[in-house]
Amino acid sequence: MTYRPEKRIAFGPPLKERLPALLYLAFALGVSAVIVYGQNAPSSSRIFQYVVEGDRHRLVSSSVCAIILCVSALAMVLREQMRGVVVHPEGIELRELLTFGVPRVRRFAWSQIDRMAVPSAQASAGAAAVSGSVPASNIRLDLWDGSRTWLPDVGDRIALSVMLERVALARAIPIEGGTGLMDDLGNPLQDDG
Repeated sequence: MTYRPEKRIAFGPPLKERLPALLYLAFALGVSAVIVYGQNAPSSSRIFQYVVEGDRHRLVSSSVCAIILCVSALAMVLREQMRGVVVHPEGIELRELLTFGVPRVRRFAWSQIDRMAVPSAQASAGAAAVSGSVPASNIRLDLWDGSRTWLPDVGDRIALSVMLERVALARAIPIEGGTGLMDDLGNPLQDDG
């Protein structure tokens, strides 16, 4: 019987890649708060005059502007959350965003993976040595058809590396390198507690 993880585990993008979306959300919420405050301010204040009375001369009212900003910022944050790696019982999914935000999901069954290259824990935590155009600290999958694919950056790269290393050892998938953090072959997706 071949090892199969019990449940799906998702690894999202790192904070440095989510930061622009979070900053845009904070900006949109700040502008919306100023607009709401301006609408409820005393009628003699400058902010009331700018927000409410200034709407007569604008193409888009300040309320509509606040709604558009908040919805677009929320959509940007949600789009960023769609990226990453998902490990599930049948295999692994790579979720990426292409040009203009077009999503792409690539699925690989465990039987399609001929070899894994897992960087050491020190390389995952630190150095960004470059091998071609892909960092050597990323996990590489060599597939059955002779092609190679690199997993995208994730927030918890060491946990993903350990999980994939355990699955590879249990399914007899050859591993290049390794994290050095494996002490037993237990279930990588089992809840601790």
